[in-house]
Amino acid sequence: MSTAPVPLTVAVRRSWHASRYVFIGIPIALFAYVATFLVVAVLLFAVVVVGLPALPEAAKALHRFAEFERRRAAAYLGVAFRPTPYLPLDGGELAARVRHVLTDPVVRREAVWLPFQALAGNLIGYATMVLWPVGLLVDGIVLGAVHLLDRRSSDEYGTPPPERHGLVLRWHPVLAELSASWTRSLLTPPHSAELAERITQLTESRAGAVEAHGAELRRIERDLHDGAQARIVALSMRIGLARQILDRDPAAARQRLDEAQDGVDAALAELRHVVRGIHPPILTDRGLAGAVRALAADSAVPVTVELDGVEDGRRLPAAIEAAAYFVVAEALTNIGRHSGATTARVRVDRARDALLVAIGDDGNGGADERGGSGLVGIRRRIAALDGTTRISSPTGGPTDIEVELPCGS
Repeated sequence: MSTAPVPLTVAVRRSWHASRYVFIGIPIALFAYVATFLVVAVLLFAVVVVGLPALPEAAKALHRFAEFERRRAAAYLGVAFRPTPYLPLDGGELAARVRHVLTDPVVRREAVWLPFQALAGNLIGYATMVLWPVGLLVDGIVLGAVHLLDRRSSDEYGTPPPERHGLVLRWHPVLAELSASWTRSLLTPPHSAELAERITQLTESRAGAVEAHGAELRRIERDLHDGAQARIVALSMRIGLARQILDRDPAAARQRLDEAQDGVDAALAELRHVVRGIHPPILTDRGLAGAVRALAADSAVPVTVELDGVEDGRRLPAAIEAAAYFVVAEALTNIGRHSGATTARVRVDRARDALLVAIGDDGNGGADERGGSGLVGIRRRIAALDGTTRISSPTGGPTDIEVELPCGS
């Protein structure tokens, strides 16, 4: 913020805007003062083990407090606000959550910021309060009187009066910007925190991918064992029986061979079903657009399909197409079985560097990822490809699933 003189009316306007920011900081500084002692108390209790369960909860409260100040400082400085990456403190074992608190560099920065905020916030706030009466006296009364004398001189000699500028009030924005700048710099997470968050995300997504892959292999094994393999064993038995009775009872042997032929057809159908679960042939033959339309046509609920950028001849990577296909297939299956919806909609939009898939319905909502609805599988499949999944399903509906997959240009 420049300290160059500005017209008095501009100085008053800027001072009031800056003072509002600083005055809000005074109760925040008082709260930081109290919070500093609370954090020390929690740490002391944690040392004797009794307070360990309170440590993650105290860190989460500190996160919310510091994030509020980050947002406020960014708004005053006119810079973009980005949510701060934290190591996860919800769920999991207590030991892991305590370790995240003690090793997260963002937590350490916030703990150091508290006493500084308690001291500097009050000092800057009180300095701002003191400057107001001085500024009104100097800039309002003294400069006002000087301005009247200037006008009288102007009327007497015919020269225009000089423009008088605020001398004291212009320092309010300087103090406010100083407060916001140091708050933002002190609370800005280090680059190592962003790397730690990224590593955590990749670890979780890869673990989910491995688990999903293992579950998929078990499903394929189960389908082969209970379906095609059982039918092939039955075929072998029928053909063996037909060979044994061929000479003495050709008609019965022919009947067994006819049954074996039916079994071959059923086994082939089972194998095709397993293959479709691995990689649907329709994706290879008709692409993502045709495959999504086929899913919509087979859905138990009328589906409106919107496609944008996926029918121009440019094929997406096979893994991206397969993930999008299975997301739509799983979502439409859930809609048909559980939602009670009368209509559904599917939108597939290929942006410059991402594939966006949105599925929604007018059903009852209340979809629970923990209820075996396949939503966990969707989230894991997308996370394995470095994508994002947003699921909204309040009780009473509607349910909306939005998936974003990186696919390059």
